[in-house]
Amino acid sequence: MDAKKRNIVIALMVAMFLGAIEGTVVTTAIPTIVRDLQGFEIISSVFSVYLLTSAISTPIYGKLSDLYGRKKILSIGIIIFLIGSFLCGLSQNIYMLISFRALQGIGSGAIFTVTYTIVGDVFTLEERPKVQGGIGTVWGIASLVGPLVGGILIDTLSWHWIFFINIPFGILSVILLEKNLDENFEKKKHNIDFAGIITLSAAMLIFLNIFLSTGSMGLNRNIFILISVIITIAFSLAFYSIERKAKEPIIPFDIFTKSSTIVNLISFLASAILIGSDVYMPIYIQNVLGFDAKVSGLVLAPMSITWLVASVILGKQIVKRGGKAVILISNVILLVGVILLITLRTNSSLLLLIVYVSIMGFGFGGAFTTLTIIVQESVEYSKRGSAVATNSLLRTLGQTIGVSVFGSIFNVFIVKYFSNLGIEGVNPSNIYKSSAHSTVVTGEQIRLSLNSSLHVLFIILIIISLLVLILSAVMPTMEKRRKSE
Repeated sequence: MDAKKRNIVIALMVAMFLGAIEGTVVTTAIPTIVRDLQGFEIISSVFSVYLLTSAISTPIYGKLSDLYGRKKILSIGIIIFLIGSFLCGLSQNIYMLISFRALQGIGSGAIFTVTYTIVGDVFTLEERPKVQGGIGTVWGIASLVGPLVGGILIDTLSWHWIFFINIPFGILSVILLEKNLDENFEKKKHNIDFAGIITLSAAMLIFLNIFLSTGSMGLNRNIFILISVIITIAFSLAFYSIERKAKEPIIPFDIFTKSSTIVNLISFLASAILIGSDVYMPIYIQNVLGFDAKVSGLVLAPMSITWLVASVILGKQIVKRGGKAVILISNVILLVGVILLITLRTNSSLLLLIVYVSIMGFGFGGAFTTLTIIVQESVEYSKRGSAVATNSLLRTLGQTIGVSVFGSIFNVFIVKYFSNLGIEGVNPSNIYKSSAHSTVVTGEQIRLSLNSSLHVLFIILIIISLLVLILSAVMPTMEKRRKSE
């Protein structure tokens, strides 16, 4: 690898670090945030609104990067992300935080999508596993540094400061990108698919709002869902009609094949598993086992480290054995890790938990690295941004829908636990406040209710992992895909 390529890798690693450290800090700090702001009932909204706006912006950034260049679009996305981060740090209540997380999400849509598109542009198939593994080290570093620094800030100052740490890294990212990444894009007038952007965004906004609206509406809830589904279908049909006629469609439909469809579906489901572990494992460590944010972050750090190891080791096997074999092996490992989670108890050792998350990290690393490479190889250069963005969109949708559904299930089973004890009227949104002013609900009962609800989620993750493994088994090999396409 020459000096120019090494400089590009460094630039991409710094850019990815921006999103990686945000994820590790927020997921680790969220129990402290919602306890302070009394927001357990809407804990999922802090993540889901971020993922919603990221989902809406992802295909837009992908297409714009095809039209105007990767560097320019990625820099714009980073700047938007920084503005959102700064405002999140100024938040004084849960509703302000959720609103500014939405702005963060708009910026984040560019980071992961365009970064991996650049990898596909610059590096060969043989180089990509190593490069993506190198970029993956960012997650390991962020998992170690982010929670440690974030925990110190939370303990000594307040959780507001965890968002301000994004700013210096974001500025550095933009500088490195502008200095190291050279692009020669022909300047010409493009036909922006505004109609496609509007209809696709409206369809996703209305559909995902079904999952974001977790409040109880009684019978009106069913009416709301029915109307939302009908409107979503209408906008989706309009989008399909528009894209078939558009000169430069936001999502070209010829990027979809049998192979890519299965890959995208696997990405969707695997991302739901990932967000479930990212959000609820810190809750288990902090609220069930009773450790602080720093310990929580350090315990989860091995997941990112084994993710990196798998990216390098299994990534090299793609050329030798094919993508399907690597994905199958990775998802078997992931299933084993998820199954082990149901053995966790209220007094489980941290060492045991480290082993479990390490196994899961290895499965995630092999699967996601291979899935990304298959998507990159599936289309020509002029459509690579759209193809990678579409895959990123499906991953984001998996996380958005997953975290919202998991949040609803989590709340339901907390209430159910207390109902089985004959205790009614417990509200998950202020469960700790209730325990402080009530002789009925004790701290130990809260801990047991959270543990019980988490185990329900673990069982659901096992079911999803089984579906992922089945899809991996029926996926065409890369060799067959190349011949058929």
